Amino acid sequence: MGHVLWLIVISQLVFTSSALAEHQGMYLFSAFFHVLFSMISFLHFKFMRYLQKREKKNSPFTSQLPQSFSDILSRDQARVRALNHRLSKSKYKVHGKSTSGALLRPKLVSMPLNPGQSIGTGNYYVKIGLGSPPSYYLMVVDTGSSFSWLQCQPCFSYCHSQVGQIFDPSASKTYKTLSCSATECSALKSATLNEPGCDTKNTCLYAASYGDSSFSIGYLSQDLLTVSPHDTFPGFVYGCGQDNEGLFGRSAGIIGLAKNKLSLISQVSKNYGYAFSYCLPSTSSSSGSLSIGKASLFSPALKFTPMVSDSLDPSLYFLRIAAITVAGRPLSVSPTAYKVSTIIDSGTVITRLPVSVYGALSQAFGKIMSAKYQTAPAYSILDTCYKGSLKTIASGVPTVQILFPGGASLSLRPQNVLVDVDSDVTCLAFAGSNKVAIVGNHQQQGFKVVYDVAGSRIGIAPGC
Repeated sequence: MGHVLWLIVISQLVFTSSALAEHQGMYLFSAFFHVLFSMISFLHFKFMRYLQKREKKNSPFTSQLPQSFSDILSRDQARVRALNHRLSKSKYKVHGKSTSGALLRPKLVSMPLNPGQSIGTGNYYVKIGLGSPPSYYLMVVDTGSSFSWLQCQPCFSYCHSQVGQIFDPSASKTYKTLSCSATECSALKSATLNEPGCDTKNTCLYAASYGDSSFSIGYLSQDLLTVSPHDTFPGFVYGCGQDNEGLFGRSAGIIGLAKNKLSLISQVSKNYGYAFSYCLPSTSSSSGSLSIGKASLFSPALKFTPMVSDSLDPSLYFLRIAAITVAGRPLSVSPTAYKVSTIIDSGTVITRLPVSVYGALSQAFGKIMSAKYQTAPAYSILDTCYKGSLKTIASGVPTVQILFPGGASLSLRPQNVLVDVDSDVTCLAFAGSNKVAIVGNHQQQGFKVVYDVAGSRIGIAPGC
């Protein structure tokens, strides 16, 4: 039984229960509702067993606070598996907004961007307001997602634990659901990779799944979005989640920043331009920023590399790696080794490289480091490790550069190259991949990364 089918069954049961209440009184309605929830529990059990049997995978997010860096790595691996699964199944065309004239207004709105360790995720979150009057929620920012959703009362099936209260649509004067005939409902398939559903009241139903057992199911909705005291967006389209299960941490939901009609960036492009940027903070005690608008592009330090069109998934941000250097020397690999589909992603922690490229990086880096420091056993997927913390060995770490066509580069600092996995063990923060390469958020920390979607280019500058 698929996501939407399951929700449609529930909607029909609720409709039936309402009819019983009208015709036979509240006593019978109460008894029926007891039976109804027993049926829902059974259907939900079958639904989850179906998902587990079909996918047998973990999720890119978490519903528990991470207890160790191993947890973060496990969830990171799950996200990479989910991305690979998604790319292997993608057979749709992206429905983004036209970029003609999209960058006419040099406006900019910025909001603090915070590391997610405190809410149980290796990703980053912002605080946004929703509704009239607005209530505020911690939302994970994800360049790999096209659709935004958050948990909503009454949580008809299940809501995970989150920071703060769960959004109550009935308390908002501007909230409304969208009908099955709305153009936004038709756009759901490209945004979520699932067909939309329709309940008995002609309300559009969404099912956002992540290639694994994580999902959100609910009503396609509109409301007033508040991103700053002076910046609001009426009619923001998002999912009002009634069943939200998997590994989402204690966030309220997800803000999708991918290239799609329903993503946040596309929806606000008319006002601010089809561009955004972020600076990811490097420590849990520091704050970065997420900025939306054309003004993100105006920085003399920015160097740009082209976005690459890739039929695997047009909504994601693909680019090319031209070369990688260690201590100023290019890796000993063929230039063709870099010619694989490569994503830059805010939600993946550790950068994944083609196996041959990673092997050459590990060898070149290890040759320099092992002459100075004692090696340590592999830690999960990280196999190039040393005894000591990043703080104690940072002075001996060689410079690593990731070079992109057009002159853009990530000149990595020691804290971008290594990651402490224990109090006295630090490892090279890269791993090999047999499929898609991914530039992860650990390597992006401390850089300004600009997504000029209208101009089909990505800009990088040191510092924030």
